[in-house]
Amino acid sequence: MTAVAPVAPGRLTAPPAPSAAMRSAVARALFARAVRRMPGRPLTVREPDGSLLAEGAPGAPELHIRRSSFYHRLGASGKIGFGEAYMAGEWGAVGDLADVLRPFAANLEQLVPPLLQRGRRLFEPRQPRSEANTVGGAATNIRRHYDLSNELFALFLDETMTYSCAVFAPGDSLAAAQRRKYRAIAELAGVQRGDHVLEIGTGWGGMAVHLASALDCTVTSVTLSAEQAALARRRARQAGVHDLIDVRISDYREVRGRFDRIVSIEMFEAVGERYWPDFFEACDALLAPGGRMALQTITMPHDRYRASRRAHTWIHKYIFPGGLIPSRRAVEEAAGRRSGLRVTRAVEIGRHYETTLRHWRDRFVARRADVYGLGFDDQFARMWELYLAYCEAGFATGRLGDVQLVLERP
Repeated sequence: MTAVAPVAPGRLTAPPAPSAAMRSAVARALFARAVRRMPGRPLTVREPDGSLLAEGAPGAPELHIRRSSFYHRLGASGKIGFGEAYMAGEWGAVGDLADVLRPFAANLEQLVPPLLQRGRRLFEPRQPRSEANTVGGAATNIRRHYDLSNELFALFLDETMTYSCAVFAPGDSLAAAQRRKYRAIAELAGVQRGDHVLEIGTGWGGMAVHLASALDCTVTSVTLSAEQAALARRRARQAGVHDLIDVRISDYREVRGRFDRIVSIEMFEAVGERYWPDFFEACDALLAPGGRMALQTITMPHDRYRASRRAHTWIHKYIFPGGLIPSRRAVEEAAGRRSGLRVTRAVEIGRHYETTLRHWRDRFVARRADVYGLGFDDQFARMWELYLAYCEAGFATGRLGDVQLVLERP
């Protein structure tokens, strides 16, 4: 499928009317305070008239505010407004975008004054009920991201069509690093030749094809994306293993049967906190006696997870509606609530995600003309460039991690 018009979870709205002068002035003052107080002066910020709002250390990356409407938007919508202002072209990076975002990621706790942090619940938007991951809601949320266009994802992913953290060794291409990750997940799950494996979150079929091709496994793989399912089935046929792979459009709560092993790669972030115990209860019921599960998920520190778990962010509005990144502790607590599964091993691979994301962003930027050719506009392209750079900065500063977990019954 080729998209004929931009499809996005949210739509960019105009900034508030200039009559909100007081709010704009307060936003400017708070923003100036935040960037000027960053330790080591890691960022230069330039106003629309060319004057300096904050002067960074020599060689510091530069954020250029192009229009004063940036402050209107920031005052009205806070962090969401910051992202929307980039989408609208109201600010930009002189140099690399991720380098500009890295100081913000590194200084999250210092960006907002303590008094405002204590009152954040009064003004910070909460996740809407419409994004709850019920069986129907989860399908809608997934379609809004993954059904944009297979061709869009193919522009920046490698030949394996893998949309998760790779594991690099010296000299690896992105594709080689993704295949290394497949082997690591299979090993952690204890997959044996001929096993029947359940994969929760098909992606575009890369892991399923690896299990069938390399280990002669029978694979049942479930996804909520019709676009992903169609391409995964086609890739299984092209690899000559379609007789071993059953790709289903199904929620994990609808799967029945028993499986020797379960694998799930970066699908857990889309489950939603309320449904985490349901997820592990379902996995426990589906896993055969003596079976093992390998789960790869993005994580954040527990205190950050606790502070942000109810917030509705720019990422929710425009990229991943209904999503929530857990802490490792939260995963372990959720698994123990209604299932017999316990984490018996953990391998942290988050340091590889910065490199993975840099590959993706470089490819996306290089193929920008092709993004337009698929029917997506400049606002959409800027939105995705910001999303990839924002995530890259999070992993570069250690604010985000990525862990491969082994879950077993004691």
